Amino acid sequence: MSKIKSYAAPQAGAELELYEYDAGDLKPEDVEIKVEYCGICHSDLSMIDNEWGFSQYPLVAGHEVIGRVHALGSSAQDKGLKVGQRVGIGWTANSCGHCDACISGNQVNCAEGSVPTIINRGGFADKIRANWQWAIPLPESIDAASAGPLLCGGITVFKPLLMHHVTATSRVGVIGIGGLGHIAIKLLRAMGCEVTAFSSNPSKEQEILGMGADRVVNSRDPEALKALAGQFDLIINTVNVSLDWMPYFQALAYGGNFHTVGAVMKPFEVPAFSLIAGDRSIAGSSTGSPHELRTLMKLAGRAKVAPQTEEFPMSRINEAIQHVRDGKARYRVVLKADF
Repeated sequence: MSKIKSYAAPQAGAELELYEYDAGDLKPEDVEIKVEYCGICHSDLSMIDNEWGFSQYPLVAGHEVIGRVHALGSSAQDKGLKVGQRVGIGWTANSCGHCDACISGNQVNCAEGSVPTIINRGGFADKIRANWQWAIPLPESIDAASAGPLLCGGITVFKPLLMHHVTATSRVGVIGIGGLGHIAIKLLRAMGCEVTAFSSNPSKEQEILGMGADRVVNSRDPEALKALAGQFDLIINTVNVSLDWMPYFQALAYGGNFHTVGAVMKPFEVPAFSLIAGDRSIAGSSTGSPHELRTLMKLAGRAKVAPQTEEFPMSRINEAIQHVRDGKARYRVVLKADF
């Protein structure tokens, strides 16, 4: 038997409790990782609360994991990973490996259904398991204590940059400077882009400029938004509330893209000619493939991109979760394993 110690929600919305489970034999393609750090994401809260309707209890959340390889399955021993190596695990723990999406390198869109890390039992634990492909090698230069949020929030905002072929000459806007948006600004600055932050909180302007934004625009000022017409190659939306989107569509340059990673529940209302005139488009995405995750971690290690985090010991996990629920996190919370 292989016992794993964790913190689990016994039912929807409940506080987490110590929970030990038998993980069974290590599957041939899997890797077991000893957890060092694990971030707390709003998706963890959604899973704990069963907001999406597919949570299974007791539920072990946590999908922004940094740790070291503890054991390798029999078929994972020749895949480039070594015991003791530091790796990261994000939202996805497994994918089929043989469908068209997987074969083309889009494993996150696995036609057989990729397996979320939380359903596989997540990183609010002393150890975690995942398919070897999803154990992302980390460069030695990366800051392990703050790197966890890059594996979910980071890849969520990095993927649009890859999809839309962003370069150092790109002019990019970011709507919402929270857990996702602040990482987007740091990545865009590392890539040399011209970065505009859209924020509804003027008091954060100097802090946002310190992150690397070239300018901060008050998203509640219609005239300020109107003055930006035709300027952006890409605008990334990170908020999940409905806004007046027309000023942002009008702010796109020809060939510009509006890309949402924020789960806005109300439909976007877009006049067709806002897209037709200027070859503009609207897109969305979730997280990334193993290759995209590896690319992100290499960039973060080389350019010293680190999320702004607050650290709690994992033994104070319920206090940390409440801190996130209360909207007090600046800007991501990371748990340090202390079993």
